[in-house]
Amino acid sequence: MRTQVAIIGAGPAGLLLGQLLHQAGIDSVILERRSHDYVLSRIRAGVLEQGTVGLLDKVGASSRLHAEGLSHDGFDLLFGQKRHRIALDRLTGGKHVTIYGQTEVTRDLMDQRAAQNGKTVFEAGDVALHDFGGTSPFVTYVEDGITRRLDCDVIAGCDGYHGVSRASVPASALDIFERIYPFGWLGVLADVPPVSHELIYARGERGFALCSMRSGTRSRYYIQCDQGERVDAWSDERFWDELRRRLDPASAEALVTGPSIEKSIAPLRSFVAEPMRFGRLFLAGDAAHIVPPTGAKGLNLAASDVHYLFEALTEFFVERSQAGIDAYSQRALARVWKAERFSWWLTSLMHVFPEQSPFEQRIQQAELDYLVSSQHAMAALAENYVGLPY
Repeated sequence: MRTQVAIIGAGPAGLLLGQLLHQAGIDSVILERRSHDYVLSRIRAGVLEQGTVGLLDKVGASSRLHAEGLSHDGFDLLFGQKRHRIALDRLTGGKHVTIYGQTEVTRDLMDQRAAQNGKTVFEAGDVALHDFGGTSPFVTYVEDGITRRLDCDVIAGCDGYHGVSRASVPASALDIFERIYPFGWLGVLADVPPVSHELIYARGERGFALCSMRSGTRSRYYIQCDQGERVDAWSDERFWDELRRRLDPASAEALVTGPSIEKSIAPLRSFVAEPMRFGRLFLAGDAAHIVPPTGAKGLNLAASDVHYLFEALTEFFVERSQAGIDAYSQRALARVWKAERFSWWLTSLMHVFPEQSPFEQRIQQAELDYLVSSQHAMAALAENYVGLPY
């Protein structure tokens, strides 16, 4: 089998790239090691920048998003038992974010690709990337017990942090930048109405908490927890009690609780692998970088990578120019590092760190106080939160 672009990974990055390429008349095949149902079972973030929504509009996969998604013009910072609203629309000239789960984005893109008869191979085993340093790369994989070969012009590695794409690059060709945070997020998904109509980012003596939602009837809550915590040590009752302790009295009183339908602990890390291009192999999304979820940048960064990669591949295939693919890594990384900075900053501001000195605690408090008292500081927060331009 032959195609122009072999896409590794059927998450939102790979699917979005496939749909953009389809619209440009560029053929692609997506290889995914997991099953269709497994991919749709993954619980992920749900805050979308306008740029991400614009890309979904462009490929015609946003009708359900616009019907069911929640447009948010602001969010609250909670510290010192007081909530402070960050008015995104006012501070950024009318911009906002949309609350719509990553699982739903993936479902919409899958449905769109299936309707257009795009080729996707699920449960592709033993995927291996070959000869991407030259001009005739190919991918081998196992389907139904048979080893198959996919010849292509380029390979797009959209298969995440643990995928085969980055692992196929010689370690000597990669520069790795990483920060591991000394805590994680314990998250609960429950079919209960959200405690607030907008997100609440809370910082208190007991640690960070986030009140989020997927819809008007489904809520997503997180609390900072220690490294090494086990999910089975947290009953629903224990989680709700701890969340209440991290909220202001009015929010704690208004909190509606119920049985969890999903509960998990996510470690926090900042990670960047440079460069993002190796001959005819291009990395995008979590295959190249990870951000802590505090700034809601993971999916949105993957979308911006796809934007840059699509433009580069369009130049390559349609205009017969290598300029775009030569510049891809530099263009993508410039935006990646700005999002890494923002996510690191917000994480550092809103969490309680082990062995934090009294001086560091006072600095953290002073920065929070300054942030909500300065229009310029709030505008900088809002500008980054809604997403920097591509």
